[in-house]
Amino acid sequence: MRIVVISDTHLLEGSVKLPDKLLEDIKNSDMLIHAGDFIELKVFEGLKAIAKDIKAVWGNMDCEDLKKKLPEKEVFKAGKYKVGVMHGSGASGDMVQGLSAVFKNDDLDLVVFGHSHSAFNKKRGAILFFNPGSPTDRVFSKYNSYGIIEIEDKIKARIVRL
Repeated sequence: MRIVVISDTHLLEGSVKLPDKLLEDIKNSDMLIHAGDFIELKVFEGLKAIAKDIKAVWGNMDCEDLKKKLPEKEVFKAGKYKVGVMHGSGASGDMVQGLSAVFKNDDLDLVVFGHSHSAFNKKRGAILFFNPGSPTDRVFSKYNSYGIIEIEDKIKARIVRL
């Protein structure tokens, strides 16, 4: 299973569009995970139209229509692995600890999050914490990025710099 992971796209109608390389990867993947901060409902609907499957949560900057449509927290199976998705909040250094507390009873293998706009791909104990960064906004990072997760016998996750 091949999953494209994005977050913090912060797109408004008529603003910067997603990079062609990312759009091509979304079309050629089995699933898209978006960890929040689409901003507008139209962005979610546009991604839903091109992705084979989409799992998404709302972020702190999302409009009320998105907050009504999407959950704050999502837990699902990808292959034999259990995945949790949440936008996250607070300072980057505290996010893994905060997310660990939120998902403590979910027995996860992978936690996908966003909010910081900075890529993060590290295992803490038995759980892989993965933040794809932002493909469109470098306010807190030196580069734009997104993620690719491949799930077979193991979870293989990597950051793709744009």
